[in-house]
Amino acid sequence: MDMQWFLDRDAFAKSLGIRLIEARPGYAKTAMDITENHRNGAGIAHGGAIFTLADLAFAVAANSHGKLSLAVAVSISYVKAGLGSTLYAEAREISLGSKMATYVVTIANDAGDVIASFQGTAYRKDVPYTRETA
Repeated sequence: MDMQWFLDRDAFAKSLGIRLIEARPGYAKTAMDITENHRNGAGIAHGGAIFTLADLAFAVAANSHGKLSLAVAVSISYVKAGLGSTLYAEAREISLGSKMATYVVTIANDAGDVIASFQGTAYRKDVPYTRETA
């Protein structure tokens, strides 16, 4: 499924160098190479950069059904230091209703260590949202 158009419309995610690796209905995987611009004062990946990586995976997965979906509640838990050269976020759909959908996003480094867990709920508007309608 080609959801690259969704990332192309997200100037903030693109400015962080986030890439869309894979997308299919209810699922998305994103990646971000960690540079000096992504590091916090402790020298590890900044929580805001990690959150944005996870949020984009969540948004792609939620919008993959062709209906405009917007976050109404999200949370993230940082479980390990953001070390590594590349971080990955995998969003998986947990529930899909006519108006609400829930996703879990796992964020891991290139060694496969889970560094954060994100959960998001999206409100599904009754508005088509595809490459053609965006």
